[in-house]
Amino acid sequence: MRILPLYNNTVVFNPLTRKDLRKTSFSADYVSDSFIKSLTFEANTSAGNPLKKLKGLKCPYFGVEMISGSDIARIEKRLDRCKNVKDVVKVLSKYTRFMQETEKKMFRRFLDISKISPEKTLPECLQLWYEEAIVKLKLEEFNVLDDVDKISLKLSPENALAVHAKTTRCRQVILENKKEDTFKRKILLSSLDDIKPADNETAVFEKLKDRAVYLPTSGTSENAFVVKYAVRTQQEVAKRLLRPSIATIEHIQPNSLEGENTIGNFLLASAGANSMRSNMPLPKFIEMYPSVPKRCQAYIEQVIDLIHKGQLRGNETYPYKIQKKLGEESQGKIKLDLSKYKYTAIEAERKEKDYYSKKRLRASCKRSSKPF
Repeated sequence: MRILPLYNNTVVFNPLTRKDLRKTSFSADYVSDSFIKSLTFEANTSAGNPLKKLKGLKCPYFGVEMISGSDIARIEKRLDRCKNVKDVVKVLSKYTRFMQETEKKMFRRFLDISKISPEKTLPECLQLWYEEAIVKLKLEEFNVLDDVDKISLKLSPENALAVHAKTTRCRQVILENKKEDTFKRKILLSSLDDIKPADNETAVFEKLKDRAVYLPTSGTSENAFVVKYAVRTQQEVAKRLLRPSIATIEHIQPNSLEGENTIGNFLLASAGANSMRSNMPLPKFIEMYPSVPKRCQAYIEQVIDLIHKGQLRGNETYPYKIQKKLGEESQGKIKLDLSKYKYTAIEAERKEKDYYSKKRLRASCKRSSKPF
């Protein structure tokens, strides 16, 4: 079985054939660097298949309109033929509504430079901004590391010193700027887990790690984007602008934390948001992105509208299941309003039973009509 690098808890919406998926090369490079994990293409999210058929949904975490795997493959074939920034801007200008915040800012920068130097490649454009970006990126990283050190002073002297040792090493890596020894957020986060806080230090330690999460990535910082992709190919940079918005199956309760593979535990979320959250507890994620409850409400209202139009048949209880699951996982921070839903919980359950009864009946009739 070939192992493909996908997002943690992720299956690409409307996935391509294996052949096409290899051509498209869905790598861990096209979103933020955090919490990437290799999964097999046959990840057990089959219960989410009905969600993959829904079109035009906005991400319940980031609010951006999501794009399907089949659509991204079609667009990327056009991007492969682009020779310069002018060509890329021409192709991607129709799809800016899919771009997430950092990617949209980078697209605007490419758009501006295409009017001045249309023949430059995307990496050549990034090289123009590189020197300024790397200085600003280091300052962004140092600001977070400084805050981590300040918080660590509330720990025992031994643990505070251990934290300082970790952040000092990070600063050394950042200043040395060696390509073979690059600094990444996940390195610090994983190294902090090596430190064992005392029972009375747990809250402080959690606050410390919460601050470390804000270290910039190519998905959250223009400077990190420029530094990371200035050495990539034209095609890699161009494709990176849309790939974080690919629709994926997101476990509300993470799969690695015993989250069930049922549609009642699934959202259709953008790959960038899925990767950014990873196994992070939903309340923590909401602290980082306070608009998540509002966006989840907008998501469920879109789903309700599609159900009213005859889609998601056989899963009419989905809004109620998601309402309950999001409420539990967010510790009450997400309270979905289902007042626009025309089915009560009992009616929705009856609709599902009727759908599957008719489906079994049709299957039975089809079998009985086959000749011996």
